[in-house]
Amino acid sequence: MIASELISDILAPLMTSDTGEAALSIMNIYHVKHLPIVNKELLLGVISEEDIIHSAIEEPIGTYELSLVEAFSKHDDHLFEVLAKMAEFNLTVIPVVDEEENYLGLITQEHLIQYYAKSFSFAEPGGIIVLEMPHNDYSLAEISRLVEAENASILSSFLSQDPNSNKVWLTLKISKLEIQNILATLERFEYKIKASFSESDYIDGIKDRYEALMNYLNV
Repeated sequence: MIASELISDILAPLMTSDTGEAALSIMNIYHVKHLPIVNKELLLGVISEEDIIHSAIEEPIGTYELSLVEAFSKHDDHLFEVLAKMAEFNLTVIPVVDEEENYLGLITQEHLIQYYAKSFSFAEPGGIIVLEMPHNDYSLAEISRLVEAENASILSSFLSQDPNSNKVWLTLKISKLEIQNILATLERFEYKIKASFSESDYIDGIKDRYEALMNYLNV
């Protein structure tokens, strides 16, 4: 999935003639803190709620000094690159541009969360295992082989770095609810189990929270 395939048409960009007051009104209606500014087809930058608050709200935003000039994604950026850019600038929306930096549309944080949640097996029933290991020992292929030996498969995985060491945490979503045999196999091969969740009531809770999140995002 690339940026151009994630564009939402729920919001139009601002023009330089729009006032700060009008921009704040749109942000409040759509529960965002950022909006792109476009001059004809060219993206000028992203204006933030903070930019407006520290300026004269009755003035056109074309007179404002923008703090987010480089906060955009190229049309062919991968989903993970879009996520990284949104996290880097702490954005609630991110504009998408073509090779000439002409504005194509925007991606909202809500739409991105919805896509991410629906696409990475978060709502699928199954067990969850969190492994801790040195970064050099990480091999998803080897771990997959051990899981598949127990007649299960890895639905999704997520790798995060321990900021205080060279260790990583690998979170696995497994296709089985009952994962005791898988845990035993991993421990037999000297993998450290940091956490595991396999009870059906926990899974039901995850599904309830997922559905609640989707309902909230659809408001």
